[in-house]
Amino acid sequence: MDEFSFIQSIKQDTYRQPSLLKGVGDDAAVFRQSSEDVVIAVDTFVEHVHFSKETMKPFHIGHRVLAANISDIAAMGGRPAFYLVSIVIPKHSTTIERNELFAGMRSLSDRYKMDLIGGDTVSGQEMSISVTVIGYVPQKKARYRSDAREDDIVFVTGTLGDSQAGFHILNNPGKYSDAFYYIDKHRMPIPQVEFAQQLEVIDRVALNDISDGIGNEASEIAEASNVSLYLYEEKLPTSESYKQFPLELQEKWKLFGGEDFELVGTVSKDNWDLVQDTAKEIGIHVTEIGYVSHYRNNHVYLHKDNQLVPLKKDGYNHFK
Repeated sequence: MDEFSFIQSIKQDTYRQPSLLKGVGDDAAVFRQSSEDVVIAVDTFVEHVHFSKETMKPFHIGHRVLAANISDIAAMGGRPAFYLVSIVIPKHSTTIERNELFAGMRSLSDRYKMDLIGGDTVSGQEMSISVTVIGYVPQKKARYRSDAREDDIVFVTGTLGDSQAGFHILNNPGKYSDAFYYIDKHRMPIPQVEFAQQLEVIDRVALNDISDGIGNEASEIAEASNVSLYLYEEKLPTSESYKQFPLELQEKWKLFGGEDFELVGTVSKDNWDLVQDTAKEIGIHVTEIGYVSHYRNNHVYLHKDNQLVPLKKDGYNHFK
């Protein structure tokens, strides 16, 4: 299959976003939007760095690379609408593998009625995928890391460390409780789009998606808002069977593992009930894990074993 045949094979027959004027088939896509603000996120994923065919099928890779970008849109309080994919395809790649890769993206994009509106394909030595997601957020309702304030409650959605637990299981075969659950959390995460959108009624919420570990993400909020975040180690939520893993790994994964694509945020005490009600309404867990203070600005601290210790800004770093 040549490049042009491949493009035709992944092209949508119809488009779902009413703001789209021109999709795939020209030099650029065209969309018109004046009533909402536009949010854009882009990420690049490289084989053997961000994913491996030893632990993921092409379908999982497609799902996961799109999920990572959608999670960034969710952290801004937006709804994803379009995506573009630029991909370096190894010559040894098969048509079936390529089709499965885009099938994984479609399975997730269908959930949010997103449209694939362009990209690029080239041949290279190893697979590399760059995904751009474009979304919308109501005017002046974008959520920023810089919106944390004194006495805010710090909260997190879902449970922490599950993705890294799944990765561990894939690389260390054995008998585990809830193995498929952890593997799915690693291979096919679901971003918290609906939860973030439902918070629209709240005037101020700071959000960050947990892609590089809560240690990193909480620190980014602290630095952007010029505050300090104080977290309680015993309140950090984990799955029921998480204790089956070595204690050292449990702590490492929930603090610095990342790739859970949950949301960490801060909100005023007055609006905490609204956050809890929203989570309950859509069927997800949200947990209060700490508080915000101006004392010792720009840092994150962990209450652990009756001590207060600085939490390292650690987690995944591309340049380590």
